Amino acid sequence: MKILKFLFLFLLVGIVSTSYGQTPLAVDTFQKKLAETPQGQLLDVRTPDEYGQGHLPGSTNMDFRDPVFAQKIETMDKSKPVFVYCLSGGRSGQAAKLLAEKGFTEIYDMQGGYLKWSAADLPSEKPANAIKAPAGMSQDEFQQLIASDKPVLIDFYAPWCAPCKQMMPTLNKLTKEYEGKAQIKTINYDENKALARTLQVDEIPVFLLYKSGKLLWRGMGLMPEKEFREIIEANL
Repeated sequence: MKILKFLFLFLLVGIVSTSYGQTPLAVDTFQKKLAETPQGQLLDVRTPDEYGQGHLPGSTNMDFRDPVFAQKIETMDKSKPVFVYCLSGGRSGQAAKLLAEKGFTEIYDMQGGYLKWSAADLPSEKPANAIKAPAGMSQDEFQQLIASDKPVLIDFYAPWCAPCKQMMPTLNKLTKEYEGKAQIKTINYDENKALARTLQVDEIPVFLLYKSGKLLWRGMGLMPEKEFREIIEANL
């Protein structure tokens, strides 16, 4: 009997936390749920510069890194659902947690962020005075970079991306260790969005290993140094 009571309470807690807490949603599910929720509040927690380069229609921009972000969200209606997103999901996850702590009870966090949204060719808009994104590395320049007969490891990162920062010491170490044997190149996602889109980079950090112009391996997220060594050594 006690076991049955425990199971019932466990299931009840799970249902309540899913319905009234933070709910992560894939991009397509997020879009559908948002369309079905006319009273929903759509919150973009990226920087104003990022927002100015493109955002979801009807969204409100509140920079998560702004020192007064916690005060700004207090102006929102806690009785209505909140749909939150950022570029790749890191900041929106933290924002969703803060929203829950502030008393918001129905929060939907878009997994993969604006990167995934854009990759799926879903609707977005730009203001008339939209900030023009940097041209970045051209396709020709990229092809020249990866044409080497030595392994070329590409790291797509962003300076605000926490996992990207965590990976940087490992990449710096490997850059020195494999100097003359392999090339390790970091590419700023924010400055090379056109190139990232062409390469289907919709999450960061993303790692691509090329040799003689051919893509041999793809990895993403936090990765152990050992795995990088293995894939580089296997292609020397």
